[in-house]
Amino acid sequence: MMVSALIERELAESLPIRNGVFVAVVGPSGAGKDTVIGYAKQRFAGETRLEFVRRVITRPSDTASEDHDTLADAAFAEAEADGAFSLCWDAHGLRYGLPADVDWAVANGHVAVANVSRAVIPALRERYANLAVVEITAAPEILAERLAARGRESRGEVLARLARSTNVQLSGPDVTSIDNGGDKEIAGERFAEVLRKAMAFSDLSDMI
Repeated sequence: MMVSALIERELAESLPIRNGVFVAVVGPSGAGKDTVIGYAKQRFAGETRLEFVRRVITRPSDTASEDHDTLADAAFAEAEADGAFSLCWDAHGLRYGLPADVDWAVANGHVAVANVSRAVIPALRERYANLAVVEITAAPEILAERLAARGRESRGEVLARLARSTNVQLSGPDVTSIDNGGDKEIAGERFAEVLRKAMAFSDLSDMI
């Protein structure tokens, strides 16, 4: 589902976008954000009010990373210039983008769920009237173990990544913190409860 550039411009001119809810999933690398999101996908299979956003990244997709769409740097820049994304950011030497149809989904009362960088939370708060931030966490030793198991970075790179993750602190009534250091079902059910509340809020918005 893609929205036209005209619709995208109309939505952008009426910020913040209302009716639905944007659920921003954040947290340090190794916290298990994709695992928790994957649990929710299975938990709510067939739920039409939920939109699990497929990100566009300038990184090839593989079995060790999330299922995403891939664009080369030049193609990503061209797509961004054409208005193909609702939001873009840079992290870890890569470019990330959320498809423009996320705006359409939220404007039409859906709940959009996406894994994003903490650094874009201020931009999300400006773009979406109803934002729920879910911070997935785990103890530092668990994060280090999980990152080392990926085998994509040296020990020094792992330590540097963990240090960066502590630089941005989140606060506010729209932030929910979930510890994912134990069984994924426990964190998954806490996340599912956040999504239930978001869907209930969207249902009420449709009635106003």
